[in-house]
Amino acid sequence: MGTIIAVRPLEERFRKQIQDAAPGWELIDGSDKEKMLARLPDAEVLLGWKSSSADILLRQDSSLKWIQNWSAGVEHMPLQRFKELGITLTNASGVHPFPISEHIFAMLLSLTRRVHTAIRNQAAHTWGVSEEGMGEAHGRTIGILGVGAIGSETARLAKAFQMTVLGLRHSGKPDPWVDRMYEPSGLNELLAECDYVVNCLPHTKDTDKIMGEAQFAAMKRGACYINIGRGATTDTAALVAALQNGTVGAAGLDVFEEEPLPQDHPLWDMEQVILTPHISGASASYTERLVSIFTENLRLYVQGQAPGLNVVDLEKQY
Repeated sequence: MGTIIAVRPLEERFRKQIQDAAPGWELIDGSDKEKMLARLPDAEVLLGWKSSSADILLRQDSSLKWIQNWSAGVEHMPLQRFKELGITLTNASGVHPFPISEHIFAMLLSLTRRVHTAIRNQAAHTWGVSEEGMGEAHGRTIGILGVGAIGSETARLAKAFQMTVLGLRHSGKPDPWVDRMYEPSGLNELLAECDYVVNCLPHTKDTDKIMGEAQFAAMKRGACYINIGRGATTDTAALVAALQNGTVGAAGLDVFEEEPLPQDHPLWDMEQVILTPHISGASASYTERLVSIFTENLRLYVQGQAPGLNVVDLEKQY
């Protein structure tokens, strides 16, 4: 029997769920940090990732065979070393669709109905009645860049607003909630049609600053841009310029090229921008969903099979 190490403390109910999936295996979690760190060299299965312990975990004689990442993004991890050592990596895809799609629509509707302006006026005790810029989401066109689990759920919600949904996907494979799917070569064509553009893309070598000056120029003038994917997929300077000249009418941003966003950054003071501090995936149900994905894979693993859910392609980085 092997050793499973969870780098974070786990509630008893989650410990039991893991133990039930792997009878006889030893489970150590972050509730006893000293013990957890001491036993890292023995880990065959790791729940979570500690970059500070990479030297221990990724030695040539490492026992580590499988890492379940706590989040969906893996671009910060030493993927090439995982490949060299034959380590399987699975991510948290599937945990985020509900909270992030809700966050997207919270931003989208707030910017459309100017709720963000009303909140600022409320804080200043200002009545500030103005109908200027008040819009409607119903019947508009939304473009979703990166139609994975989050993008598909966002598209499903958009249909409640009778929206036309355009999608961008590397494979071009259709989605039941997307009216028309584009491959990356059709990005600018998609942008030109959209009233809202939602960026759900991971950060890879192919998506680095994929939204730049040319892309913002291609957008329908005054359209709204929302980014909940990765900050490095957007050229921030180009976005600021597009917001300043009105090419982009508004933006809802949860992720940034530099985090935390510097205090003197111009985005802070833009009336037409909503900023949140990389929290769109946060949810009271996060760990519950993650452990469910992990234990489903774990049941296979302890029977000598490879994990089947959320296996990351180490070359594609997602």
